[in-house]
Amino acid sequence: MDAVFKALADPTRRELLDELFREDGQTLTALEAHFDITRFGVMKHLKQLEAANLVVTRRRGREKLHFLNPVPIRLIHDRWVSKYAQPWAAELSDLKSRLENPMEKIFEIYIRTTPEKLWEAITDSETRSKYTFGNRIQTDWTPGSGYTMTNPRADAPLGEGENLEVDPPRKLVQTMRALWGEDVIAEGTSRVTWEIEQVEDSCRLTVTHDQLREGANDQLYGGWPMILSGLKTWLETGELLTTPGSLMYT
Repeated sequence: MDAVFKALADPTRRELLDELFREDGQTLTALEAHFDITRFGVMKHLKQLEAANLVVTRRRGREKLHFLNPVPIRLIHDRWVSKYAQPWAAELSDLKSRLENPMEKIFEIYIRTTPEKLWEAITDSETRSKYTFGNRIQTDWTPGSGYTMTNPRADAPLGEGENLEVDPPRKLVQTMRALWGEDVIAEGTSRVTWEIEQVEDSCRLTVTHDQLREGANDQLYGGWPMILSGLKTWLETGELLTTPGSLMYT
């Protein structure tokens, strides 16, 4: 948490996050154009944001793209701010609630656990329900198999898709079709990729939600910071994290 607070303390770094909030997936050259400091200065600030896990990068050919990662901010909110605010305030402070260009969204988090335990938490339906708002997933976890997402308090399935790639305990790729409302049904099918990498005594979990249309309904991806924050809390403490999403069907 200290690295996140330190990164957010600098106004230029906050402006860089604001710029990525405005338009995600920018190159260094594009970001540099918005600031009256040297290219080296922008690079230095980006390195500190990457070190705090507030920015993640991806290579596209020769370009290096920078993406805003809202999960650490979500964790700060859930572990600190929410103690002093009403539960509904979390919805107002979600940094990723209204992004404009969601073609691809990347969420990254470090969890003190093993790849095997993390994989089990992702694929075991009962455990998954503890951090996905009570939702359960029904599937046999074989490549090409289908899955259905349900909730005991919902009258109909909330989602469905196909398991495209199942490589325990490293990688899971799934299509996703949301079914909980007419507005999200109209969005069609997108794709979610879970990638697990062991880093010393922890795991780096990267969730990439892509194949979204430009301007897609933010209900499709806006819940990821809450889900990953809840997953981290469950695996590291065994406690449930109360979020607006977790109260949806209570």
